[in-house]
Parts: sequence; C-alpha cells; structure tokens
Amino acid sequence: MDEILQRGLTTLRGMWHRRWIGLAAAWIAAIVGITVALRIPERYEATARVFVDTQSLLRPLMEGLSIQPNLDQQVALMSRTLISRPNIEKLVRMADLDLDARSAETREEQIDLLMKNVQLTGAPSTNIYVISYRNPDPELGRKVVQSLLTIFVESSLGDKRQDTRSAVKFVDDQIKQYEENLRAAEGRLKDFRLKYLGVAGQNGQDYIGRLAKLSEDIESARLDLRVAEQSRDSYKRELAGELPNLLPDAPVAAPASVPAIDARLTTLRTDLDGLLRRYTEEHPDVVAVKKSIAQLEEQRKQELAAMAKAAAAAPRADYATDKNPVSQQLKVSVADAEANVAALRARLSSLEGQYAQLKSAARMVPQVEAEFAQLNRDYDIQKKTYETLLARRQSATIGEGVQDAGGTQFRVIDPPRVSPQPVPPTRLTLLVIAILLAIGIGFLASFVASEIMPTFHDGRTLAAISKRPMLGMVTMLQSETLRNAKRRDAWLFAGGLGSLVASFVAILTVALLLMRVA
Repeated sequence: MDEILQRGLTTLRGMWHRRWIGLAAAWIAAIVGITVALRIPERYEATARVFVDTQSLLRPLMEGLSIQPNLDQQVALMSRTLISRPNIEKLVRMADLDLDARSAETREEQIDLLMKNVQLTGAPSTNIYVISYRNPDPELGRKVVQSLLTIFVESSLGDKRQDTRSAVKFVDDQIKQYEENLRAAEGRLKDFRLKYLGVAGQNGQDYIGRLAKLSEDIESARLDLRVAEQSRDSYKRELAGELPNLLPDAPVAAPASVPAIDARLTTLRTDLDGLLRRYTEEHPDVVAVKKSIAQLEEQRKQELAAMAKAAAAAPRADYATDKNPVSQQLKVSVADAEANVAALRARLSSLEGQYAQLKSAARMVPQVEAEFAQLNRDYDIQKKTYETLLARRQSATIGEGVQDAGGTQFRVIDPPRVSPQPVPPTRLTLLVIAILLAIGIGFLASFVASEIMPTFHDGRTLAAISKRPMLGMVTMLQSETLRNAKRRDAWLFAGGLGSLVASFVAILTVALLLMRVA
C-alpha cells in the first residue's frame, strides 16, 4: 500500500513539474471544443404518432364470402419500405426542400441525409407507429413529418386499391379465356353428338346396355307376335265353320280399302309421331318406321288394284252378302287380329333393324365412347374452372367493398408537433462536455509529458530506475531568488488555470441566459 501511495505521489510530482504543458493543452482543447460546440446548431425534433387499425367488424362478418387480405402483414411491410429513395424524393418535393438544391449532387446529398435522419419506429403487435425527424428549423421539421405521414397513409390506400384492381383484372381475363374455351368445348361436344348420332350412348346408357335392352324388346315383340298370330288363326278357324246366306243378284261395290293394311298403317303412323317427338329425322328408329310405312302403302296400292281387277272379271261372284251376325262379328275380329299382327310385325322389324345397326357399329363403339369420355372430361374440367373463377371474382368484388368500407383505418394519435426545447445534446451539454474534455486533455498531457521526460524527486525512485545502490543524497538549499521565482511561477499557473475556469463559467452563463431568452 505504501508503495502504491509513493508511486502515486511521484506521478503527481512529475505532472506538477510539467504543469505548463498540461495547461497549454487544456487551453487549446478548450478553444477547439468550445468553437465546435458553438458551431453545432441545436436541433428540434418533430414527431407524429399514428395508429393503424386493421381490426374491423366487417372482417369476421364477411369471412367466407369475400377475400380477406392479411392487413397486418401489409402494414408491417409498408412500414419497412416507407423510408425508401422514391418516397424520400416525393417527400422532398412535398416539403419544398428541392428549392434549396442548386445542383443534382446537392439534391442527392439532401436525399441521403434525409434517409439517415428520418425515422419510423413502432411494433406490428400494437400497430402504433412514430414518425420523427430532427432539424435546426422547427417549421421545416414539422413539414417533413407531415409530408411523410401523408405518404404513409396514401401509399397504403393506393397499394390496397392497386392490388385489388390488379387481382380483379387478372380474374376477369381468366374468365374470358375460360369462357372461350368452354364455348369451344361445347361446340366440339355438339359436333361429336351429331356425327355419331345413334352410336354414342343415349340417356346415360352405354353400347352394351342398349344391345341388351333391344334384345329384350325383340324377344318381347316376338312373343306378342306369336300370341297375336294364334289369336288370328283361332278367329279364322271359327269363321270357316260358319255357313253364310247368299242372295244372288245383289250388287257389290268395288273395294275402297284393305282393312289389314290400313290398320297397320294407322299403327305405324302413330308410332312415327311418337318417335318424331323424341328424335330427329335421321334417327334409325324413325328411318325404319318410315321405310315400313312406304312399303305398306305400296302393298296397299297393289292389293286395291288386284281387288278391283278381280271385281271387274267376276262382277257377280262377290255379290254374296253374309247376313249371319256371328259371321259378321268373326270377320271383324279377324280384321282386328290381322291389323294387330301387322303392327307387331312392323315393330319387330324395326327393333331387329336397330339391333342389326348397333351390331354393325360394334367396331366403332369403343373408339366413339373413349372419344366421348375425353370430350366430356375436358368439358367438365373447363366448366368447373369457369364456375370457380366466377365465384372468386364475386369474392374479390365483395372484398374490395369490404376494404373500402371497413379496411385499414389510419388514426392520427398525435398530429405533427415540434418539441419546444432542443433535443439532446443541447449546446449547454456540448459546452460542459468540451470543458470536461479540455480538463481531461490537460491532465493527460501533463501525465504523458512526465512519462516522456521523467524527473526524480527522491532517491528511492532514482535507485529503482537505475538499479544502482544509492550511497547518499545532497539536499539543495533554495535561495531567496529561487523561492521568489517559484512563487511567481505558481501564481502565473494559478492565473492561467483560473482564467480557463473563469472563461468556462462565463461561457456557460451566457449559454444559460440565451436558453432562457429563447
């Protein structure tokens, strides 16, 4: 402990020996520090606080009906990209800062300085953002903050509307494209059905199902035909057992109709009307029935011609008229049975024609069904996508209305205002720092000088430095002249140090008075 104290005292003696160097360094540091402190202008801080409300009653109300963007993420991204060069250039024009820029280099420096000094702080969790800017001119600082606040609000609204318009436009373009694709798919499907009419499946039935159905109908028609033929033969046998009563010389008119053929024609025409209500003129069933009608009409003409010729050759052979009521009834029943048999034969012939036509197209059916399935699948995909896009466009339109009515709301908590007092470091603070630095530099200069040019004030220090044994010490007897010189030197040093302290006090007093006046 004694050694530490002794070393400290030795250092203080050395610094006192080099006190003039320290005083000079302190004066120089004080002059420089005070000059710098006086040249640095005081800055005033302009601030504004804004709250971004991203929670709206419409958002949960319209959930599922409209597209809801992530407003919190949009605001966070916007806050991070607000202080960008394009926005700062816009701010310079809005605050009329470009009037002072006389060259492009000056304007670029002004923009760079603003990007460093303008600050936007806040947390996405609270959605409260603070815009701040420091400038020696309070009014200029307020204008900068006001302009940046306007850019902050307008950029959010503009980006939101631009994004919504872009999304709706993209969906509209896709809808038009898919609408054209859907029309083309419908046209291909219509052309296919017209091309393979009667071959492709109808009413949901495939080729095998139609063949099976026609086979069942043919068997049923054959059974009905056999029953009708047996009933007709039975009537004919009963009619053959009846004896008619003949009256000669009774005139007989020429035949005008063939009941059996007329009945069949009536039945076929009725069937044709029913088929035309369901199918087109080119349908196989319609074509077969028309063909049967034409054949029966030709057969009817031939029968009428033959009956007329026979009547002319034996005009009195057919004058017999059956007056037996049973015979007359049996003839009516035979005629009805003949008509029924003819109708059943025509139906059987039509069904067999359809069956033969389907069997002849057996090689085409797999290819046709595969092509039809492909066309139908493409059409279903196009239609589903088109309907989905329509629903999305409706959601986007509703979402745009939701954003305009209850989207992001900007609420200015604190309008742009300037602090009445300069922000730290103030000029008074800078002066105090300059004074302390000057004193510290003075002490440091004295210490460095004593270390560079050491002096020895006792024998112990000399023996420790030289590492030689000390034999003795010679004490210096100070004369009156030497003592007066030392006393005068001490007073001069005290005067220099006092002048330095007095200068500091005077400068601080003036600074305080100026602050109170301001």
